[in-house]
Amino acid sequence: MFKLSLVPRDKRFFILFQQGADNLAKMGREFRDLVYVWENVKERVNILDDLERDGDAITHEVMALLHRTFITPLDREDISLLAQSLDDIADGIHLAADIMFLYRIESPTDRAKELADIVLQVAVEVEGAVLGISGHIDRNQLLKRCVEINRLQNFGNSVYYTALASLFANISDICYVIKWREIYELIKSPIDKCEVAANVIEGVAIKYS
Repeated sequence: MFKLSLVPRDKRFFILFQQGADNLAKMGREFRDLVYVWENVKERVNILDDLERDGDAITHEVMALLHRTFITPLDREDISLLAQSLDDIADGIHLAADIMFLYRIESPTDRAKELADIVLQVAVEVEGAVLGISGHIDRNQLLKRCVEINRLQNFGNSVYYTALASLFANISDICYVIKWREIYELIKSPIDKCEVAANVIEGVAIKYS
């Protein structure tokens, strides 16, 4: 049955992107809080499970809308890449939390907390950047956010390698080293993937401002 949408077709993409970015920021906060307060872990990982599924649903809706829309407000490739990059970030946060739970760690390390801080910060920056392409595009403001995302990604690399150096300085417990090496890499992954979203948004800022 045909349903009349009250939302203009060219606005629905931006509404979905806003929902996805808001969901991503929620995941960043939940993950950061989980790492800092390692209690009721199963229940809180389940919350991230639910948020990750919400993100998947939004991504599917964006892609379905893209296939149904002849004239899009942004380049089709940009829409697809941005939707996928937001989904990849959400998947990365969820996987990091899930593996930490499955590995039954006793408590997160200080380096893990530092990386979790960066996950939250960069997710919030991505949220702000996505909101910035939804209305009048302020090129300078968007580019500043993209630069900040890149800075946070570089900072995340620095914390990650410092964490590995500390880890390998004491290899008396090889299982501990292997476990935490993987966890650090998993926490860093969504930080790296935020740079992909920033690159797409930077391109949008240049094309449409």
